[in-house]
Amino acid sequence: MKNSLFNKKKLQAVIGLCTGIVFGFLLQKGGVTKYEVIIGQLLLTDFTVLKIMLSAVAVGMIGIYLLKEMGLVSLHPKTGSIKSSIFGGLMFGVGFGILGYCPGTIAGALGNGYIDAIPGGIGLIIGAGLYASKYQKKQKTQDMNFKKLTIPEYLNTNHWKIIIPLTTIILLILFSIEKLGL
Repeated sequence: MKNSLFNKKKLQAVIGLCTGIVFGFLLQKGGVTKYEVIIGQLLLTDFTVLKIMLSAVAVGMIGIYLLKEMGLVSLHPKTGSIKSSIFGGLMFGVGFGILGYCPGTIAGALGNGYIDAIPGGIGLIIGAGLYASKYQKKQKTQDMNFKKLTIPEYLNTNHWKIIIPLTTIILLILFSIEKLGL
């Protein structure tokens, strides 16, 4: 039994690595590892990042729930709090604003050899290490306002009643951006 659990964890790690490589490749091919594209998004002059992220949200949302229905995956939402969400959002926003990269695009930029991403890559590793070292203690001491629920569970409704309207809205936004030439 222990050996099968080890093999399952090993398989999950391999699948995660392969998925990460594909995701990084697609980010690079989409151009969102380029500083100019990210700054263009922040200045509202280039909507490449928005188009790629909205596409990823729609595909991921549909894909994960199809896999869930087939019994191939199970969801494990995490608890959280308003305080930690605000703090994390501020840290992300400040880092994104200063560096012009988010965590995924830093990794892609480093892979492309962009030396301006090195400080962000170092900060990412240090920050992840610090967070991981404090995670268990933080979980025990922090007041968790958010329960371990997905949005459909929180709203007590079938997930497709959330996914279909959200996907429709995302598609309308994407078509509007294209029609406007943004």
